Amino acid sequence: MAEKKLSLLMFSGEYDKAMAGLILANAARDMEMDVTMFFAFWGLMLLRDPDRMNQEDKTVYEKMMAWMTPKGPEQLPLSRMNFSGLGKLMLTEMIEDNEAPKLIHFLKGARKKNVKFYGCKLSVEIMGFKPEEFIPELEIVDAQTYLRDAMESDVQLFI
Repeated sequence: MAEKKLSLLMFSGEYDKAMAGLILANAARDMEMDVTMFFAFWGLMLLRDPDRMNQEDKTVYEKMMAWMTPKGPEQLPLSRMNFSGLGKLMLTEMIEDNEAPKLIHFLKGARKKNVKFYGCKLSVEIMGFKPEEFIPELEIVDAQTYLRDAMESDVQLFI
C-alpha cells in the first residue's frame, strides 16, 4: 500500500492555529503519513528563528516588518481573546496545568519526525525576510512546487 500524504497550508500566524496545524502534522507522522507544511505570509512567523534575525541589506519597510512581527513560535498571539498577551498567558498556563506540550514542543517534534517545511518564495520576498532567518529545515519554494505536492496528497488542509 502506498504511503498516505497530508498537505497543510499554514497562512495564519497565530499560536492556537499554528498549534492545531502542528498537532495534525505530528499525528499524521505518527500514522506514518508523509507530511508537507507550506507556510505563506503570516504563517511564516512560526518558523522564524529569533537567533538568526538579520537587518542587513533591508529596506526601511522590511526592517519595520521584521521589527513589528513575531519572531518565532513563542511570540505568536492568539487568534481570539489575546487581550494584549493576557489570553495567551492564560492559555499557556492552562496547557502547563494539564501537562500538555506547548507549541514549541510540537514544532520540535515535527522537525524530528521529518515533516517537510516549505516556505512561499513570494511571501518571503514581499515581507523582506531572508531564508537564513528561518529554521534550517525550511525550503523556500514557489507556489507551483507546493501545488504539485498538494495534488499528490490524500488530505489537504488550510489553516
